[in-house]
Amino acid sequence: MTTYTYAFDVSGMSCGGCTSSVQRALEQLPGVTQASVTLRPGIATVTVDPARVSAAEIEAEISARGYPTKLRLAP
Repeated sequence: MTTYTYAFDVSGMSCGGCTSSVQRALEQLPGVTQASVTLRPGIATVTVDPARVSAAEIEAEISARGYPTKLRLAP
């Protein structure tokens, strides 16, 4: 299986609860094999099976939780 690792800038997170909420949501997406979210700086690093989930879908999932997101690093 090929995997990609994406990094996203995530704005608006203010506490550990925010990062935990985003990380749990990402870990539940089909195709996500690993997710890590940091508060300072606001970055989500996500390793995925690209055949199952896209960067746009990950970005939409984070944004749907109320945190403006922008793709920072793509493979």
